Amino acid sequence: MDHEHYSKERSASLDLLLRFQHLLVSKLYPGDCVGQAPNTYSPDLLGVGSLLKKYTALLCTHIGDILPVATSIASTSHRHFAEVSRVVDGDLTGILLPELVVSVVLLLSKNAGLMQEAGAIPLLAGLLEHLDRFNHLAPGKERDDNEDLAWPGIMGSFFTGQSCRNNEEVTLIRKADLENHNKDGGFWTVIDGKVYDIKDFQTQSLTGSSIL
Repeated sequence: MDHEHYSKERSASLDLLLRFQHLLVSKLYPGDCVGQAPNTYSPDLLGVGSLLKKYTALLCTHIGDILPVATSIASTSHRHFAEVSRVVDGDLTGILLPELVVSVVLLLSKNAGLMQEAGAIPLLAGLLEHLDRFNHLAPGKERDDNEDLAWPGIMGSFFTGQSCRNNEEVTLIRKADLENHNKDGGFWTVIDGKVYDIKDFQTQSLTGSSIL
């Protein structure tokens, strides 16, 4: 009975936080402020942006404390990973974080200047290492890594300031695509997760493919 009461209370708390998160995003969603210079944003809008940063910081701090512990327990066995994943999926990490990331990406695409002024995005970047360590414990991770030989790195532009044009030049190539291409006479190879076309180099080399 106590456990059931605790679950309902936690669900109500998460629902309240989710509603608050929706409210922040809705207040920042662009209306007439699209295209404005940073120094022309209204004080109210900048205040909401500052509040989003504080909210994101608190959320990231909590998740940053939880994930290392979850990773340590989940690394014991696949069964432990499944149980920990179920718990994490019902916690802030599985409920609030995914929607916050999607909302931030949407806001960034609509009004990059305002989001950069708010300063909430770099805080999310601090969770990438924790999330990556946890996800690498998932069964089938090796298979997924072999399938995806290159990654466009779209999220990287949000944190490093790189232009999206550079990211669009990177193509995702799957292992099956590489194998089929080489069967048809191509010469693609994988180095550090990146695919390179070395057919011209192989043709010009006097020693053939052995030097490669």
